[in-house]
Amino acid sequence: MQNTPQTTTQSSNLVDVLETVLDKGVVIAGDIRVGIADVELLSIKIRLIVASVDKAKEIGMDWWESDPYLNSKAAEQEQNQLKEENKELKDRLEKLEQKLLNG
Repeated sequence: MQNTPQTTTQSSNLVDVLETVLDKGVVIAGDIRVGIADVELLSIKIRLIVASVDKAKEIGMDWWESDPYLNSKAAEQEQNQLKEENKELKDRLEKLEQKLLNG
């Protein structure tokens, strides 16, 4: 009796399923509500999408590109914007101080 290795298609099936999910995308939605005596105390809406980055961009989901916690370019833009806003506020404050001093 000879022991021959058996190949399983389970891993290839998993890869196929994952490829399909990433290509097409999957949306999972649910709501959690906590209440006592018909009084809602807490409501949580959960929305989850599993898709490839390309698919997400294709359907208009690209929020991570502008999130400063996830994108260094967005963080730099936010810092530059804050610096500019800070400069404008300092200029306004200086003008107001000059008006007060000159009466």
